[in-house]
Amino acid sequence: MRDNNMKLIKPILKHPVIGWREWVGLPELGIEKIKAKIDTGARTSALHAFSLKPFVDKDGKHKITFEIHPFQHDTTKLITCTADITDKRPVTDSGGHTEERYVIMTPLTIAGQTWPIEITLTERETMLFRMLLGRSALRKRYIVNPARSFVTTRKIKEK
Repeated sequence: MRDNNMKLIKPILKHPVIGWREWVGLPELGIEKIKAKIDTGARTSALHAFSLKPFVDKDGKHKITFEIHPFQHDTTKLITCTADITDKRPVTDSGGHTEERYVIMTPLTIAGQTWPIEITLTERETMLFRMLLGRSALRKRYIVNPARSFVTTRKIKEK
């Protein structure tokens, strides 16, 4: 395929297609399923987290424990997670507000594939999605079709 300038355009369908929202898992955090909004406008992924408690373990590693309600509109399901802290950095949200966030690295599972991604921790209680999956997590893996939802799984009940 060629564009108007006659340069060869690579076919984009060499990667599988996912929708604008998908069910994903974060197995090392004990989160079997969480509905994620695929957000190609966000560089880094973000996970709803509260009661953040950073600490240093006996080996001198910086870690964090936090809690999460994995399903929107449900505060009865509570998961306590522990992860290594890989960074703490300022993140600017879509409203232009900058917040200092802890960053963790943890495996993501989607469509039967698992690989490590970087996630920032932030309070998203009032947001529709407990997780945003940013473009760096999907780079060179998936094509996002904004007209589709739950391409990789049937719609799963949250409770």
